[in-house]
Amino acid sequence: MACIFCDILSGKREGHILYEDDRHLVFLDKYPIDDGHTLVIPKKHYERITDMDPEDVGKIFTLVPKIAKAVLLGSGADAFSLAQNNGKAAKQIIPHVHIHIIPRYNDKGTVWTKRQIPTDDVLSELAEKIKSAIT
Repeated sequence: MACIFCDILSGKREGHILYEDDRHLVFLDKYPIDDGHTLVIPKKHYERITDMDPEDVGKIFTLVPKIAKAVLLGSGADAFSLAQNNGKAAKQIIPHVHIHIIPRYNDKGTVWTKRQIPTDDVLSELAEKIKSAIT
């Protein structure tokens, strides 16, 4: 089965990349729940978090606060939600481990099911703002 996230990693698909290190890639969700919805993935393909070595699980979650802080600063959000789904019954759409960082805005409320399709220009502009906030 083809993996969209592996295609982004290999360059076969474009992504609005926010951060990369030797083990992880961070990019904007193309169909965000809210403005600045970000995905943190391991470069090594794992379908579920239970397939990962505990050390790798620790490393990916250690990265989350750094990225979440930048998402808050770059998007102007008031708060954020984290999500990590495993398997179809849990609503995992892409079978590659990923952590959602979903910005939340006081004036919009918190809805999990809405999705929007922003333009590439909107995503590119937001990606630059978030990237510049990563320390």
